[in-house]
Amino acid sequence: MRVVVDGCAVVTMDAARTEHAVGHVIVDGARITAVGEGRAPRDLADTTYVDGTGCLATPGLVNTHHHLYQWLTRGSAVDHTLFEWLTTLYPVWAGLDEETVRVGATGALVQLARTGCTTTTDHHYVFPADGGDLLGAEIEAARAVGLRFLPTRGSMDLGRSQGGLPPDHVVEEIDTILAATADAIDRHHDPSPDSMLRVGVAPCSPFSVTGDLLKQAAVLARDRGVRLHTHLAETTDEDEFCRERFGCRPVEYVESLGWVGPDVWFAHGVHLDDDAVATLAATGTGVAHCPSSNARLGAGVCRTRDLHAAGVPVGLGVDGAASNEAASLVEELRHSVLFARAVGGPTALTVRDGLELATIGGAKVLGWEDRIGSLEPGKQGDLALWRVDTAAHAGIADPVAALVLGSPPPLELLLVQGRPVVRHDAMVDVDEERLAADVRTASETLLAKAVRA
Repeated sequence: MRVVVDGCAVVTMDAARTEHAVGHVIVDGARITAVGEGRAPRDLADTTYVDGTGCLATPGLVNTHHHLYQWLTRGSAVDHTLFEWLTTLYPVWAGLDEETVRVGATGALVQLARTGCTTTTDHHYVFPADGGDLLGAEIEAARAVGLRFLPTRGSMDLGRSQGGLPPDHVVEEIDTILAATADAIDRHHDPSPDSMLRVGVAPCSPFSVTGDLLKQAAVLARDRGVRLHTHLAETTDEDEFCRERFGCRPVEYVESLGWVGPDVWFAHGVHLDDDAVATLAATGTGVAHCPSSNARLGAGVCRTRDLHAAGVPVGLGVDGAASNEAASLVEELRHSVLFARAVGGPTALTVRDGLELATIGGAKVLGWEDRIGSLEPGKQGDLALWRVDTAAHAGIADPVAALVLGSPPPLELLLVQGRPVVRHDAMVDVDEERLAADVRTASETLLAKAVRA
């Protein structure tokens, strides 16, 4: 089906950063076929016309870091540091199984869709021995919700008895990890131009995995042509851990293991010195900036302005819902701009810089910028249409400022590969009332299991 979004303000995020005060976008099947100024032709056959008057069309937002299963453990350890928060929740996550992951992932994915996200990654790194196919469960959830998906097969092999942070009963043997990761790539990764599903490799963090796993995971990923992801430089605790255990800072440590390059992106990147920023820029290594989670855990504020100015690929991430209960991608857009200005002054990031991070910036971090992240002919039909004429936004002269600095606007339409996922600020194919009940049940089940254990 052809869809024409007509009469709206359009921010394309193409290379020239073209904008139209009144414009249109035509999506034919899965792909964008035209973007232009003024009204679209009215005589197109077999076409659904969407009146975009009072709205702003942007590329669909791209979420570069998440832990979908954490939707079930929101509101826990709310005043803890990262290490305290993790040690509190590891025993709860040890009870995950296919059904709880499917329900939790569905809840988190719906929230992402409701806040403008068309593409998301996920970093799932807890795999109980009797949990079943957890990666498959979240892939099923993404397919049901309708989002473009890049799940990463995470892992932990450095238990507490070996000097790591996680308890021994939630880590895996390295051979098990590598075999399961290879299997996930073989079963699910789709590198085709119209792909809705790609897979990455993601050992969890320097304080939960061994150097041997990091080395072998990098070899595996590059052999299979997929991307590498991990947490890095999130907190001062992690920085101290790396200095004491490895005699260097986090970026120096992972660089020594082959973990830099245009196929690598790190979550957080809060505590980076100038040398680390220069290394990331020189190697094309990306960063997933998670402002709300970093603030919630008191981790600090990412040097977004410096990274951006140096040419480091930077995208936005909501991070796990247990450290960002809102899990709203459009709020991350606002917070990225406000937090950068709070430490760097009013010109640290412009509103359009923020929108760049949320769209084409995130696409570059995920290596998907040739297909998503901007509204251009030939790219995937991933589009968010924001209503900026409500009482909360009417009178804001610049629609981009209304989106970025105002309260989150209603989502009139969300298209993913040309298919409507959200319409009139409601999900198209998901019963949200039933989902809320399922989430409550799954959360109670998971927490009760942890108490019994």
